[in-house]
Amino acid sequence: MNKVKALVLTGYGLNCDVETAYACELAGMSPTRVHINALIDGSVRLDDFQLMVFIGGFSWGDDHGGGVIQAVRMKTHIGDQMQTFIERGNLMLGICNGFQVLVNLGLLPGFDNEYDRRRVALTYNDCGNFRDQWVRLRINDRSPCVFTKGIEGIDLPVRHGEGKFYAGTGVIARLESTQQVVMQYAAGDGQAAGGHFPKNPNGSIRDIAGICDPTGRIFGLMPHPEAFNHPANHPDWFRERELVRRSGRSEASSALTGIRLFQNAADFLNDL
Repeated sequence: MNKVKALVLTGYGLNCDVETAYACELAGMSPTRVHINALIDGSVRLDDFQLMVFIGGFSWGDDHGGGVIQAVRMKTHIGDQMQTFIERGNLMLGICNGFQVLVNLGLLPGFDNEYDRRRVALTYNDCGNFRDQWVRLRINDRSPCVFTKGIEGIDLPVRHGEGKFYAGTGVIARLESTQQVVMQYAAGDGQAAGGHFPKNPNGSIRDIAGICDPTGRIFGLMPHPEAFNHPANHPDWFRERELVRRSGRSEASSALTGIRLFQNAADFLNDL
């Protein structure tokens, strides 16, 4: 079986390419770190890949808002290629700044198969500053999202200054009715955070941390799954390891990391 080929974008202030490529490798994929200009000038073909990952960082310094300049540049030069990429049944993942790019491109939420219309925003955190912390997330098991199948909840780190998910009441209602709200910031009991800081680190409407398009093949989230690539990344790892040891369970059986999201993507593409 050929490995899934993943394109990991980099360039112009993006800074999570190495760890994102590593996450793809751990999930059994074959990743290639590609500078944005290589796609634009045609030296790398998007058609050669099955997964396109928009990574975290601060593209173009976020000078005009998170992900704005990258979205304009890519839509202008390779917008048609990305539309074709989607139509062929491939996957797209946007993490943090990458999520901001996807919503600015209009690829999310993708209502009515319109992948060029902006309907939602990711804006400044209500707390007024950059947040670098771990959050608990509850996963919507009715969502069509390919990346989160079989996951009920997960802890992941966030690191952003513009992560507040915002949209009009009609758009929010539609996202919820179509099960496109994939994950929400949660409290310790797994229930939605109810807007309470710091469990909801940015003030996102309805505690929304990630959404997908109606097909579940385009997914954007503010937390960083690639940054949780080993159990020891988690701040409670030592405590959890001891609890596992005392319970008699194997450590491997309890270790749900962000790599699971990448593995789900690889499994989906391998089954096509």
